[in-house]
Amino acid sequence: MVSIPRVVIAAPGSGHGKTSVATGLLGALRARGLKVSPHKVGPDYIDPGYHALAAGRPGRNLDPWLVGEEQIAPMFAHGARTPEPADIAVVEGVMGLFDGKSHGITPPGVSRSGGDFASTAHVARLLDAPIVLVVDAWGMGSSAAALLHGFATWAPGTRIGGVIFNKTGSPGHETLLREAAAAAGVPVLGALRRRDQLTVPSRHLGLIPAAELGGPAVDAVAALAGLVADSVDLEAVVRLARTAGPLPDGPVEDQESHPERVRPALPRPRIAFAAGPAFTFGYAEHPELLAAAGADVVTFDPLRDEQLPGDVDGLVIGGGFPEEHAAALSGNAPLRAQVAALARAGAPVLAECAGLLYLARSLDGHPMCGVLDADGAMTGRLTLGYRDAVAAAASPLAAAGTRVHGHEFHRTAVEAAGGSAGATAAWHWRQADTSVTEGFVQGRVHASYLHTHWNGIPGAAARLIGAAREYRTQAGRARAGGGECQS
Repeated sequence: MVSIPRVVIAAPGSGHGKTSVATGLLGALRARGLKVSPHKVGPDYIDPGYHALAAGRPGRNLDPWLVGEEQIAPMFAHGARTPEPADIAVVEGVMGLFDGKSHGITPPGVSRSGGDFASTAHVARLLDAPIVLVVDAWGMGSSAAALLHGFATWAPGTRIGGVIFNKTGSPGHETLLREAAAAAGVPVLGALRRRDQLTVPSRHLGLIPAAELGGPAVDAVAALAGLVADSVDLEAVVRLARTAGPLPDGPVEDQESHPERVRPALPRPRIAFAAGPAFTFGYAEHPELLAAAGADVVTFDPLRDEQLPGDVDGLVIGGGFPEEHAAALSGNAPLRAQVAALARAGAPVLAECAGLLYLARSLDGHPMCGVLDADGAMTGRLTLGYRDAVAAAASPLAAAGTRVHGHEFHRTAVEAAGGSAGATAAWHWRQADTSVTEGFVQGRVHASYLHTHWNGIPGAAARLIGAAREYRTQAGRARAGGGECQS
């Protein structure tokens, strides 16, 4: 059994201040000398970046839809012990407490395993963790009692351990809210006054990622930590976190003992991950899974590095905001040419969303790598949601026919040129009674808008490493025979 003090930060809905409170709480607890482990319910990439700044260690996602509910507790335990054991974990929720994949409503007294699947409440139950509800109290007084009573009693097994009121006004307003909470039987753990100066800049897909914002993000996180330290009873939060029950050990609680871990006699292939301000979307477990399965992992920044790291046998180009950096990405012609040459030489390349756009012929008119005979452009339409997909072709990510849960999150579109030589669709799924095909598989290149978590695709890391080894063998033979093969 694993015992890790933990709390889940939830809210009645989006916009109540979960991210601000969770980020501030991580920073405030860290300032007290505690080692804090940050987690985020759902597939979101942006909030974990702010969590990481506050906690000083990677932010990690917990999404039952992407990886399966049986993996949530083991993945949480692994994150809370990596790179070193944490004293306390803070888990930020998603949307409203009971808002899950289906957003369905289940009557009181009936099992909610379907209606709130992948919700914050679902993850809190899987972690046996108490919940702190963050409530935007602007324009609210005694009605807070009814709201808190409803959330505290709606679902047996979902434990509301306290409330933090956000955007409170005068001292009299705070007193009224505390009286309402007492009437509902919910302890008040803090009250944050209205402070507009703590807002973080956002754009078309939400907050600007911390890695892009730089210094202002650091300043915002420090200010949030100070505000929470001054406004929240941190000792009460820690006491509440210690009421979380022990978690059973699971099959992937420690990546060192993950089924994908092997001890190969062959040389370890080198896999390079795209990083930097243009490619900030990625799950912390992916490089860990590759390392555990026998690869050396390195990074490169397509905005600044004119060459790939030496002796690279494969690439992973994740999500981000290449549309915000299209001119600079295009201007780095030496790297674009090297990426294209590596892909055409047969190295495995996994590209998601931003990576798909980078491999395209152009993005908003700016030349990209040209690996794919397709063009990307910004649109006014948001594509967002979970997908139940099937691999349409074999690739370095999955065998043909593999069923995968993923998600889309973009405002761009890619238009393929007619008759793309050697390319087939990457995925197909049903959406609104319509059959959808999406993405590209071309040689050992897999490029798609669909974001996946490799913990939800058994053997994904080992499959990528196998393709990288095949490429290394192929490249070595080409060099030995006097041929050219760029790596």
